[in-house]
Amino acid sequence: MRHSMRILDLAVILVYLIAITWFGARFRKGQATLADYFLGGRHAPWWAISLSIASAETSTLTIVGTPGLSFAGNLGFLQIVFGYLLGRLLISLLFLPHYFSGQMFTAYELMRRRFGERVRRLAAAVFLFTRALAEGVRVFAISLVISIILGTGETASIILIVCLTLFYTFEGGMTAVIWTDVVQMCLYVLGAVVSLFVILSNIPGGWNHVVRVAGQAGKLQIFDFGFSPSMQYFSQKYTFWAGLAGGCFLTMASHGTDQLMVQRLLSARDEAQSRLALLSSWVMIAFQFSLFLAIGVMLYVYYQDRNLVTPGVLDRIYPEFVWRHLPVGVAGLVMAAILAAAMANLSAALNSLASTTVIDFVRRWNGPGSTENEARDLNLARGMTVVWGVILAAIGMLARHWGSVLEAGLSIASVTLGLLLGVFLLGVLTTRVGEWAAIGGVLVGLATILCVRRFTPIAWTWWVLIGSTATFAAGYAASFFVFPATETPA
Repeated sequence: MRHSMRILDLAVILVYLIAITWFGARFRKGQATLADYFLGGRHAPWWAISLSIASAETSTLTIVGTPGLSFAGNLGFLQIVFGYLLGRLLISLLFLPHYFSGQMFTAYELMRRRFGERVRRLAAAVFLFTRALAEGVRVFAISLVISIILGTGETASIILIVCLTLFYTFEGGMTAVIWTDVVQMCLYVLGAVVSLFVILSNIPGGWNHVVRVAGQAGKLQIFDFGFSPSMQYFSQKYTFWAGLAGGCFLTMASHGTDQLMVQRLLSARDEAQSRLALLSSWVMIAFQFSLFLAIGVMLYVYYQDRNLVTPGVLDRIYPEFVWRHLPVGVAGLVMAAILAAAMANLSAALNSLASTTVIDFVRRWNGPGSTENEARDLNLARGMTVVWGVILAAIGMLARHWGSVLEAGLSIASVTLGLLLGVFLLGVLTTRVGEWAAIGGVLVGLATILCVRRFTPIAWTWWVLIGSTATFAAGYAASFFVFPATETPA
């Protein structure tokens, strides 16, 4: 009987995978230029871009990793969300006007205009390295879910989901990324809401019992306003000031300088719609983190009530509960929802990595635009999408021993995102800093953050702030000893 039930769940998942792959591949029609492939022709409405931003920001790491954080700790992770809002406000003021001052495909074209080709390529290279590693962790998170569903090894799981996502991303480009994000986000949020009510129905006493047990265990605490200028304080990941400052700088770096997010912002019809999409996406982000943290708290009460043994890997606790305890059909729907988030983020990463490679490293060697060159560049873009699919699959296979998938992904990004934010701030806030001073700032910032990571217990939530501050300060100081800035023609 149980076997037949599993077949129905698997059928739900299979139908979803086939349907979403077919849906994404349909957007190949009408693609004649790189603007069509990488920016969706700038036809997407703001609300679709908003949902796409939120989908990319949460991903499988959120769905798989966030419940484990509240299961083991409390709701303190929400403090970072307030920093996310502040970061969005600063991006809309500092970066968006520059991005819409001319035709741009990537964030790093702004660096070419301000500093020149060397800084552009340096910033683009930092993005490629960071995004590839962080996305490799997310690919590994996918394998945790698929291995639970199919009982397959991690390698087979990674190859399966990468191939399916690669197919529709290769075919549909950025338009496919945005609209599949919309569909997949609606699905995984619905799946999370359903699973929350199912967990609650399995807890005798309902919500009142959850509040009582979780409250006594300190699971409902959100804010920690304490502050101390000590290394012990800065080693704590989730305090209010770490969340506000760390979340703000992390968002400024990830949404303001990381091509994965900037590409979505550039896909809007104009600056006003881009700003609306960015700011409105925060509402969904706050809702999602609250939802998945609440699921983790409920799972804690569920395990306590039944004296169950906690899984050795907390990242498995939510998908394992879904697969083993949710009603037939519902389990398949929720698992499909988790895979939806994985595919949404992976498709966006493939498109942004390919766009940066083609626009910032390859296309500049080609002649002026023509129909022949556009067709050649479009084929090159699709080819690079395949190359990055292979690379991400390989990194995913190496990410098994990197700890919690959510914190691993965020900490990897935090090492280098500060460098990008620092050099972008030098570009938009100063006029005297030139190319070599900016490069020097990046090198000092990198050395600083590597020392912080290697020799101090400072938590990853502070790394972007430290890296961007060191980069900005060193670059500005260096401008007094090297040639002043000169504007590079667009």
